[in-house]
Amino acid sequence: MRILIAEDDEVLSDGLCRSMRQSGYAVDCVKDGQAANTILSGEQPFDLVILDLGLPKVDGFSVLKGLREKNRQVPVIILTARDAEEDRVKGLDLGADDYMIKPFSLPELEARVRALIRRGQCGVNPVYNCGTLAFDSVGRRAMINGETLDLTTRELSVLEALMSRIGWVISKEQLLERLYSYSEEASSNAIEVYIHRLRKKIEPAGVTIRTIRGLGYIIDKVSTTHG
Repeated sequence: MRILIAEDDEVLSDGLCRSMRQSGYAVDCVKDGQAANTILSGEQPFDLVILDLGLPKVDGFSVLKGLREKNRQVPVIILTARDAEEDRVKGLDLGADDYMIKPFSLPELEARVRALIRRGQCGVNPVYNCGTLAFDSVGRRAMINGETLDLTTRELSVLEALMSRIGWVISKEQLLERLYSYSEEASSNAIEVYIHRLRKKIEPAGVTIRTIRGLGYIIDKVSTTHG
């Protein structure tokens, strides 16, 4: 899951980024509306946007309007100090999915993030299964026979990417995009480390992660042969 945070208050932005990353999301942060427009116009899809209205260069209303005019249906939470009724009405009419007033409760924001992501998955089974291994994409946990696995946030993100496309090869580049924001330095060697750790942890489920040389990785049940 990837989130964009558009917030010009550096302290608040850094705090939100840390919180969302600790929850297992890949997060990109921008400080003005022009940068938000640029990144939202790119090929990288986002699962949710947290948007301040009082952004420099281009305000949040304009960012939201441009996003919806391009028919981008990514969920948007407006996070702003503007508490006037006309601002709330305008934001929701322009296509915001939620509107929160600063100061706000971080646990409540995180709950609203989960709710919007869950709503975006309506019609899609949020639980992926492979053998006795299951991944709950809303609760963000992996289980073997109902027992929760002890995984780091990065390991969860790698497993989610693989489990959401069972039977398909996922390249290292795709995994890096899921795990790291544009501002973070990432190495393909890190992916190999996470894959190595995951293989050991999901082995009891009779599931493995196969390396397809030159292409990437695929998750699959362990094949057995009978003599």
